[in-house]
Amino acid sequence: MSRMLRMATTVALAVLGASAVLAQELPSCSLTKKCPESAPCCSQYGQCGVGAYCLGGCDPRMSFTLDSCVAAPVCQSRSMSMNNLERIVDRAKYLGDASKADWVSQGRPLAHNGNVLLTMPARSAGTVLASTVYMWYGNVKARIKTSRGAGVVTAFILFSDVKDEIDFEWIGNSLANTQTNYYFQGITDYTNGGNISQAGVTNTNTEWHTYEIRWTPDKIEWYVDGRLGRTQLKSETWDAAHNQWAYPQTPSRVQLSLWPGGDEKNPEGTRDWAGGLIDWSSEDILRNGYYYATVGEITMECYQTDTAPGTNLRKGYVYKDAKATNDTIEDSDTNTILKSLLGTGLDMEKDYPSSGAAQTTQAVIPGLSGGGPGTNGQAAESSSGDSNSPTVVGGSPNAACTASFEQVCGAGEDNTSQNQGVRQERALGASTFAALVAVAGVLWL
Repeated sequence: MSRMLRMATTVALAVLGASAVLAQELPSCSLTKKCPESAPCCSQYGQCGVGAYCLGGCDPRMSFTLDSCVAAPVCQSRSMSMNNLERIVDRAKYLGDASKADWVSQGRPLAHNGNVLLTMPARSAGTVLASTVYMWYGNVKARIKTSRGAGVVTAFILFSDVKDEIDFEWIGNSLANTQTNYYFQGITDYTNGGNISQAGVTNTNTEWHTYEIRWTPDKIEWYVDGRLGRTQLKSETWDAAHNQWAYPQTPSRVQLSLWPGGDEKNPEGTRDWAGGLIDWSSEDILRNGYYYATVGEITMECYQTDTAPGTNLRKGYVYKDAKATNDTIEDSDTNTILKSLLGTGLDMEKDYPSSGAAQTTQAVIPGLSGGGPGTNGQAAESSSGDSNSPTVVGGSPNAACTASFEQVCGAGEDNTSQNQGVRQERALGASTFAALVAVAGVLWL
C-alpha cells in the first residue's frame, strides 16, 4: 500500500479509537489487483471500501467487478450561482441523489459576500468541490478568483472515474499565468501541458475572470473571458504503441480545488512546480486563518447528441468493458442512489442494522470531511468592511482541517506535469486532488 493510503488509513483508525469496527488496513487496489468482494469499490486513491467509495471517483477497472461502482448520474445542464452552501453536501452525507445537491465537498467551503470560498487552513489539505452529475462532453465555465502565495495551487478541472482529465491550474506566485493540461486514464505525458497568457489578465487573485472548457469528441478548447487560449485536437493524440487515442473521453465530474503543492513534505519537483515552499504563517493565514480561492457562478452545458458518445438521455453512465474508452460507456437506466453508506453497486439497498447502529459503522476521515460545509455548520461572515478578509463564525479557523497534506495525500506518486519545459513531479496531480479523501466514507464490518 502506498504511503498516501497508509497515512489516510492511520487517520481513520485514530478516529475509531477503541472501536473495533475495523481490525485491519483497507485493501489496496490497482489495475493488476482488484478489490475483494467484501469491499468491492476502488477509490481514486487505490483503496477498497463501500458506500462513499462506490460513488463519485470509483474506478470500475480496479473494483471487484465493473458494476461494483454505482452508476454516475448523467449530465444535466445547470447554472449555479454559488452564493451560498445550500446545494453543497459533505461527502460523508451524500448517497448519490444528484437532484438534492449540485456539489459534494471535501474540506471546508465557506459562504462569503455572495460567493463560495475554497479554504486551506495551515497544514491542511485544502478543499475540493466535485459536481454530483457527470459531463460526457459539453461546456463548463466558472468565475474564479484564485488563491495566492508560493506553493498554493488552485484548480478547475474535469476528471473522470478512470482518470481522464482536463485542467485549468494556477500557481499562487504566478498570477498572470494560467496553466492548462490534459491526461488520458492518468497516464503521464510531459508534452500535454500548455500555458495561457492573455492581455487583461494580470492578477488572477484580485481579478475576476471566467474560465471555460469546451470539450467534444473531437477537440478540447480552453477559453479565458470568452477568448480562445488553447486548442487540442483528438486527431493529434493517437498512441500508435497502444493502438488508441490518448484523449479524455469518459464521463467526468467538474471539480474545483485548492491544495498545498508547496507543502514541505512533498517531493522537490512538486514544490518547484508549485512555486516553492508554502508559507503557513503568511498574511492570509495570520489574518484570516486560511488561504482561499473565491468561486462565483458556474455553468454546465451538456453535449447535445441523440446517439453515443455523449448522450444524457437516461439515469446513469456505466462501464461495460475495462478498456474504459467512450465506446464502452452505456447511458443506462441504472439507479444512482444508495439506500445507505453501507451499499455498493452490487447491493444498492443495503441498509444500516435495525438496531440503529449506523454511526458505529462509519469512519469519517477528519480534516477534509468534517461535519458538513462551513465551520461548525455555520457560514463565514465578512469582517468589518473588508471584502477580502473573510472571517470564521462558530469556531477556530483551523478546527475543520488539521491533517497535514502528507497525512492525507502522501508525497507524490501519481501524475506529473510540465512547467515551462521542465518535468515537475506532482503529488497526485492538481487535478486528482479530487482524491484527497475518497476515504471519507464507510468502512466495512
